[in-house]
Amino acid sequence: MIEREFIFDNRWIGEHGIGRFAKEVQKSNLKLEEIKLAGNPAGKWDVLKLTLFLLVNKSKYYFSPGYNAPLLCAKRSIITVHDLNHIDIDSNSSFLKRVYYNYVLKRACKNALIVFTVSKFSKKRIVEWSGTNEEKVIVVGNGVSDEFDKNAVAYKNVSPYILMVGNRKEHKNEDMALLAFLKAKISSDYQLLLTGDSSPKLTDILAKNNASDRVRFLGKVTNKELASLYKGATCLLFPSLYEGFGLPVIESMACGTPVITSNTTSLPEVSEDAALLVNPNDLNEITGAIEIIVNNADIRDSMVVKGYKQAEKFQWSETRGIIENAINRL
Repeated sequence: MIEREFIFDNRWIGEHGIGRFAKEVQKSNLKLEEIKLAGNPAGKWDVLKLTLFLLVNKSKYYFSPGYNAPLLCAKRSIITVHDLNHIDIDSNSSFLKRVYYNYVLKRACKNALIVFTVSKFSKKRIVEWSGTNEEKVIVVGNGVSDEFDKNAVAYKNVSPYILMVGNRKEHKNEDMALLAFLKAKISSDYQLLLTGDSSPKLTDILAKNNASDRVRFLGKVTNKELASLYKGATCLLFPSLYEGFGLPVIESMACGTPVITSNTTSLPEVSEDAALLVNPNDLNEITGAIEIIVNNADIRDSMVVKGYKQAEKFQWSETRGIIENAINRL
């Protein structure tokens, strides 16, 4: 093993998604120096700032837990590509994003020391898209953070509820999920609770169906609040069209809450037989899954047991261990 000084891009650290991945990876036993670079790592000028930084610091190696990569110096870099939704989903892309992915990130995937990713699905797409050697792309998974477990305190809502965790992006398929909830033959006491704020599209659906009283938008929530929401829900409704992993699936399972999710992209891989899988483009199938879980306590109980076992497979310590071993072998 060659001794290398790695700079870790801690600018990605946050509470959700990539931010949480970065936060957990930083806890590894690796000697990682924090990057001395200001600004948003996802900013449009960051690729130039990062490249200049590495050109000046010629002895340093770069480790990104997010999507950013340098224009040059990729051979001194380890990058993480969680998924290719900006390539695979037009509504999540833009001209600048496509240029970055096709002319910077694709080249970086080919030249980087290692490309980390979070699922077999994402690895397959990265290899297909970039043409990089599949042995270079290493699946490290994600983990369940400490806040999410069966001892979480259940959220106290006036009515029983189904939970959706999302960000109003089109690939989250929330309009289809909302229509399925409103169509489902379940008690009218049930509410649908969504993290985040509303959107014009969802507000319009509620107005047309005179259903504003059955849906609540909770705004931004902390991990502790999210764990409480999972624990109190009858089920998590997560019929996303595209995920590189799908953290809400295993978080919900860890809290003892059944999951309805999609039979596409990474979601079957992450949930295995512990979730009720649906075609995310089939309104009737999503509706039927809601009815099955809400109206059948025995099925819910069985799914809770399976969910606990499935969530235990995803540990941040294992993710860190895979990363440490891969870097130590360089």
